[in-house]
Amino acid sequence: MGIVAGLDSSTGFTRIVVCDTDTGAVIRQGYAPHPVEPKAADVDPQAWLLSLGEAATGGLLEGVQAIGVSAQQHGLVPLDRQGALVRPAMVGNDKRAQIAAADLVEAFGGRQAWAEAVGSVPQSGQPVAKLRWLARSEPDAAARVAMLMQPHDWLVWQLLGRPVRRTTDRGAASATGYWSAATGAYRPDLVELALGHQAALPEVLGPSDAAGTTPEGLLISAGTGETMAAAFGLGVGPGDAVVSLGASGSVMAVHHEALADPRGMITSFADAAGMHLPVVHTSNAVRALRGTADMLGAEDLAELSALALKSTPGSSGLVLLPYLEGERTPQLPHTAGTLSGLRRESMKPEHLARAAFEGMLCSLADAMDVLRGRGVEVRRVFLLGQAAELPAVQALAPAIFGAQVVVPQPADYAALGAARQAAWALGVAQGTLPPQTPPAWQGAAAQVLEPGDELAVGQAVRQQYTATREQIHPGAFSA
Repeated sequence: MGIVAGLDSSTGFTRIVVCDTDTGAVIRQGYAPHPVEPKAADVDPQAWLLSLGEAATGGLLEGVQAIGVSAQQHGLVPLDRQGALVRPAMVGNDKRAQIAAADLVEAFGGRQAWAEAVGSVPQSGQPVAKLRWLARSEPDAAARVAMLMQPHDWLVWQLLGRPVRRTTDRGAASATGYWSAATGAYRPDLVELALGHQAALPEVLGPSDAAGTTPEGLLISAGTGETMAAAFGLGVGPGDAVVSLGASGSVMAVHHEALADPRGMITSFADAAGMHLPVVHTSNAVRALRGTADMLGAEDLAELSALALKSTPGSSGLVLLPYLEGERTPQLPHTAGTLSGLRRESMKPEHLARAAFEGMLCSLADAMDVLRGRGVEVRRVFLLGQAAELPAVQALAPAIFGAQVVVPQPADYAALGAARQAAWALGVAQGTLPPQTPPAWQGAAAQVLEPGDELAVGQAVRQQYTATREQIHPGAFSA
């Protein structure tokens, strides 16, 4: 019996959970916001340490034997030869590098060349695009960059007392744009293409490896990115997909191999357990619901959900293609949303409300089909985000996705995943766990929804949606 801790340093806060090593039961937890502006693009990483220290007050870590670190993905911490900051860290939701990302796509020969090289096409948030922006916008700072880290790498390095050895893991490395999940190797040529010169990169550890031990004897596991930690905390495995409902959406699944998509719709992440996490993003998800709620004068999404359930499957012929901000899947960056099927009998608030839910879920089902089309098996879908609690989402999702839907209870899954990784590394170090098998913690408490008799109805809704999409955007998924 022992206890381990997992900490998640998100964009706005640090959460820490202290768990029983054997069962994963949460014993204590802590929280503290980062002392920075919520939407700041440039951040002093010391803010993450201050937040960590505040979250761990009151003896929270007393008796802990190992710690795992999860942190925001796509952040870039540029360091000089002495390990000092060249400039503030650039965080993941920074959009300044959009033009830089497009430049990189062209400079390396197009989307297919990138997909084959590292399993993803540069996006503005990725470190590789940030490097290009830095080289173009702050050349003096870029010239001094000698080492590259992401937030999770930097936090692990700080916890270990800034040793000569700097580490990361497969999951975090796969989000950089210069490491390939397929080959398990860096592409230093892509760093040079972006930055203009080479830079030192962290050693990539295996899932159950330890990054090191603090002078006090506290083991620090490899750590990982927030997405990978959350998947590990949820306990997803082969046959599982995770659909995340934010303003935008994503579908990721556990798979046995990396997937290179020449169209660039799949981002090929590695996971925290030695497998792969192919992800397909949509530009629109809950923003389509919020826009519809505004249009109908609904007070909130709960009211929109209740209204939608007064309609019938197919929304009396109304179809909403929810491409309000353009779309990544399919690749229609300059398009707009479309409301189709307007007839006098369909022009009622409840039909539009339901069309918004059906459109959002069908769009995510399209994204899931991109993965299924590449051989990814999806038997069970985990639905995450506040909108997953809406009755209309729960009523429609199983039939539209054509799979069992699991709605986990809200919890700090990224921090739990980091703690589970710490327990794994500790078990390997103590000789009580094999390096290939993570601890079998109890899965997330959840509501389970089956498609049942509604499966044929869901397929009909999908067919109506697909026919409309093909009419308005012919060949969007075959281009």
